[in-house]
Amino acid sequence: MGNLYYGSDTQAISMPDRMLAHVKVLAATKLRRNESFTITWRHTDDEAPGRTTLWLHPAIPLRFTFSTVDAEKIDGPLLQRLAAEASSSGGLNLDARMFEAPVEPIAAPVRELAHA
Repeated sequence: MGNLYYGSDTQAISMPDRMLAHVKVLAATKLRRNESFTITWRHTDDEAPGRTTLWLHPAIPLRFTFSTVDAEKIDGPLLQRLAAEASSSGGLNLDARMFEAPVEPIAAPVRELAHA
């Protein structure tokens, strides 16, 4: 689990490294362009019921810490979907299921070629 530190709050927001990596890239891209946006997620089972929304703005400091040494692979199509959602009036709504590692496709059986 990685951590997102928002503003001057010393309490971390924990999320899986894969999710956090995508949020980091999205935030860096949008905030570099001076584009503010909201990010919302549901509380985990070990928290009080509900959801949290943050207003991400270039003037508010962010810090990302990851539990893994190696960088997560970024899923380009997923990142594009997240960016479109972040640009909408509803903002970005995170769901951990969105970040589950894609399943590798099973190779189709190879058919034997007929010898003519």
